[in-house]
Amino acid sequence: MSGKLLRIGFIGGGKMAQAMAKGFISAGLAKGETIIGSCHPSDLASLQAFKDLGAESITENIPVVEKSEVVIVSVKPHIVPIALGDLKNSGIDAGKLFLSVAMGVTTCQLEQLLPKEARVIRVMPNTPALVQSGASVFVKGTAATDNDANITRKLLQSIGTCEEVMEPWMDAVTALSGSGPAYVYIFIEALADGGVKMGLPRDLAYRLAAQTVMGAGKMVRDTKQHPGVLKDDVTSPGGSTATGLHFLEERGLRSAVIGAIEAATERCKEVAKTGH
Repeated sequence: MSGKLLRIGFIGGGKMAQAMAKGFISAGLAKGETIIGSCHPSDLASLQAFKDLGAESITENIPVVEKSEVVIVSVKPHIVPIALGDLKNSGIDAGKLFLSVAMGVTTCQLEQLLPKEARVIRVMPNTPALVQSGASVFVKGTAATDNDANITRKLLQSIGTCEEVMEPWMDAVTALSGSGPAYVYIFIEALADGGVKMGLPRDLAYRLAAQTVMGAGKMVRDTKQHPGVLKDDVTSPGGSTATGLHFLEERGLRSAVIGAIEAATERCKEVAKTGH
């Protein structure tokens, strides 16, 4: 893939597809003209978003497969059988690499929906891919090759971090890193609201809160120290941090976050079983 622009197609053009497409373009792995996306005719915003990238924006799925080397399936889980339904008996060459970001849809289910020559990899990225700070994982299907895994890894590393995992972990991964940005956004908002309550201008409070969360995350990632050790380094005896931590412990912050991951994981399992 070195020096070669990939022809990438998206079946489904929502927020995740747009984030990935923008990330691939920013990283130099594709250009607008090497990307094609299909969207529902009623989704005018997504159709326009792909046009704004310089990509081809259409309302049919078969041309996406015909024109692409890598096809990214990025529709809602219950739409996957409908979106892929046209491909199995279409007679087109579907011997492509298919990456699916659909929550709860297993590699086995994807392989049953696609022509037998298709190679499948299940992916779970997250929306910070838009600013090349995504946290992605992937699982290879039975026909996917090591080269397919390498292509997937390079694509996902261009928009953040990437790790290969076992499929039974995917529901918990979805609950943690897939949904996790939403939890963090609420925390940033709460930090800023606290600052505003104590007299800070709101724009300053948001800037400080966002940078604080980003910096703390980088400390955990880059120093490889246990978060508890880093927390202790900030916490002076009898200080303001110790007082704030005590308040959070009394209000059950840890228990609430753990419970959120558990609840979201169970929801992912439910989607996998029912399709919606």
